[in-house]
Parts: sequence; C-alpha cells; structure tokens
Amino acid sequence: MPEQNFVDHVKICCRSGAGGAGSVHFHRDKHTAKGGPDGGDGGRGGHILLRGNSQLWTLLHLKYRKHVMAQGGEAGGSALRSGACGRDEVLEVPLGTVALDAETGQVCAEITEHGQEVVLLPGGRGGQGNHHYKSSTNQTPRYAQPGEPSLEQWFVLELKLLADVGLVGFPNAGKSTLLASISAARPEIADYPFTTLVPNLGIVPYRDYRSFVMADIPGIIEGASEGRGLGLRFLRHIERNSLLLFMIPADSDDLAAEYAILDRELERFNPQLKHKKRLLAITKCDMIDEQMASEMRPSLPANIPAVFISSVSGYNLMALKDLIWDALK
Repeated sequence: MPEQNFVDHVKICCRSGAGGAGSVHFHRDKHTAKGGPDGGDGGRGGHILLRGNSQLWTLLHLKYRKHVMAQGGEAGGSALRSGACGRDEVLEVPLGTVALDAETGQVCAEITEHGQEVVLLPGGRGGQGNHHYKSSTNQTPRYAQPGEPSLEQWFVLELKLLADVGLVGFPNAGKSTLLASISAARPEIADYPFTTLVPNLGIVPYRDYRSFVMADIPGIIEGASEGRGLGLRFLRHIERNSLLLFMIPADSDDLAAEYAILDRELERFNPQLKHKKRLLAITKCDMIDEQMASEMRPSLPANIPAVFISSVSGYNLMALKDLIWDALK
C-alpha cells in the first residue's frame, strides 16, 4: 500500500432521499363521472448504505467524495399506482471500517464481514395516497400524506485494520524487515526512524498451506498516547488484532524498560489492549551469540513467551511462526 494511496480516515456528508408525496386523485373514465379516491402512495426515499468489501484495503475511493446523496422517492399516481422508490446509495468500505457521528463521536455502524450491509442514514417514508382516508363519512378525501423529509448528517469513517497479528515496537525495531522476510509484502525499509509512515499488511504462509495476516504499523514512542511522534493516528489499527507481537531489538539499552513503555502507551490509548494475547520477539539477534542471549533472558517479562530472532539471517523465524500459530489457534 503506497503511502499516497493509503487513506484510513475520511469525513463525508450524507443525505438520504426524501419520501414521495401521496397522490390526491379520483377515479375517472368514460363510464364513471365521479368515482372514488384512487390516489397512490409515494415511494420511499433512498437509503445511505455501508457494505463490507473484503477486496478493499483503504478508504481512498471516498477521499474526494465529500457529499453522498441518495435519490428521492417519486410521488404516487392515479389508479392506486405507487411511486418508485429512490435509488439507494451504497458505499463499499473495507472490513474494519467504523462510522462515527462527526459531531458527537458516537459509533453509528461497524463493518467487519464481507457483504455486511448497514443502513447509515434511512430514506424518508413515502406518503399515503388519498384512498387511505376514505370512510363512510368522508367519501371524497381531498388530501394525502406528504412524504417524510430527507435526513442529512456528517459522518467520519475510520478504518481499523483487521489482522491476526499486530507488530508493536519502537521505530527501527525491525518490524518492516520481519514482515518482508516472512511474507510477500514489500514495505519500505531503511536505517532511520519512522521509515514506515502507513500500516502494511502481509499474508504469512505457514505449514500445510495455512496462513495468517500480519500488520506492521508505524513505530510507537514514549508519549504516543498523548500525540507524540505519529501519535494516535495509527494506534487504532492494533485494536482488532487477535495477537500483539512486541518487538525489541537486541541492542536495546534496557529490554524490560522498553517493553514497559510500549505496554504503558497501549494501555493509556485503550485499556482493553491490556487483555490481548501477546508475544515478545527480540530482534537483530545476528549481532549476538548464544551466551549473550542467555544473559538477556532473566531481564525479559516472565509471563510472556519470548523468542530471539533475526529477520536478516532467518534465525528462529520458523520457531516464531510456530509460536504465533499456537497462540492464535
């Protein structure tokens, strides 16, 4: 996903269709001079719908579409003919999209499955024709019901990537290198912080033709939950990962302190992340030997499975995938 093509936040104005008015009409033909009421009902206005599409990975197609307007319903006709319903406006979005009220921030809809449809803004109901109002005491009603007006509202669509494994670490911890080593994804890799500016997804093959999805998000720094670095912009992408893989380089000054900072920033952003399954990978282990690795182990968190890996040499990558698969399944 090139940087310029990855869009995970859009604000759009939606307007549903107004309902068509009911008809005021009386039956007339060459045999009937003064027939009864036969005005038809108005048609329903078009809905604004969200539909999940597993083939989409970004909200780019909605970035420059600021106004979405559905068609209004047509008015009823004579001979009890109902007006046509307005055409619905369907917005196809990637899985993991959340629709929020732009003013209150309240969640209005959430798309997590392919083909799932949610009515974001309902169209107005069509008005009833005058034939509904005939009675023994009013045989010629000269009024009908108007259609309901359209609704208009601003929404914010946010994408939260759906992946099995989310990579969590400081900038330059080796997240993109790992993703490139075990999947077909080709994220940008360089030896400076914040090389990754947008999330990347990769499908990681496993034994017996099985696979899982891994998400690489931009690096987290201390204070990210308060807006430092890239701030909160991409932290939401790890909220829906089934498993969090913490990555700390072997040349870190203090492994335990670095893990504590990452853990604290995630908990401040969303306390629910504290309960997610997690693993720990010590990266760049091609720079150390077995003795140094054994000396590091006592300083690692005791309650989290840990593995020493090297994405460059391939050291322990299969062991890491085994560990991930066991935790997922």
